[in-house]
Amino acid sequence: MTEDRCRLYLITPPVLPPGFAELLAAALDAGDVACLQLRLKDAAPDEIRRATEALMPIAQAREVAFLLNDNATLAAELGCDGAHLGQEDGDHAAARRLLEGKILGITCHASRHLAMVAGELGADYVAFGAFFPTGTKETQHRAMPEILEWWSEMFEIPSVAIGGITAQNCAPLVRAGADFLAVVGAVWNHPEGPAAGVRAMNAAIAAA
Repeated sequence: MTEDRCRLYLITPPVLPPGFAELLAAALDAGDVACLQLRLKDAAPDEIRRATEALMPIAQAREVAFLLNDNATLAAELGCDGAHLGQEDGDHAAARRLLEGKILGITCHASRHLAMVAGELGADYVAFGAFFPTGTKETQHRAMPEILEWWSEMFEIPSVAIGGITAQNCAPLVRAGADFLAVVGAVWNHPEGPAAGVRAMNAAIAAA
């Protein structure tokens, strides 16, 4: 997942709309997307399995890494490319062992300490946020661009910026050293559709 330039990290909407597979294919075909995180917070495991079986081939056919949110065990079982875990999502060290050779990302909020702990555990990326107000989840932690600058100067492990990021507000995060920008609404709620959302984000990243 490491590249010199900042790249787009796409997260699925909280509830998958009808025909989502076609929307996803169009979005991934529209521009550069590094990875897709399936994030269905309140879904039953069977629903997550069905969504993974439908969506993972679409991502992997386009060389987009497919990550599962919150559940390293299910990610390993389903053959995902990795998992993204929050601070309360089980034993991170055990997840690292379970996902050997796969991607493990860990939410670190606005905490330098949590990020360093995640790095020592062998996380493949650390996620900081929220940088802006977001409607996707309740914002308990606010991060500032300075944490991205500090991390990129001190550590080789990539950073992901998350939380309310759009094409209009992302430039300071790119310039601060974010390796990936994680977005939901900027793509799925774009007035001209998800493909236009991906193109707008790619253009904004390039401009920054």
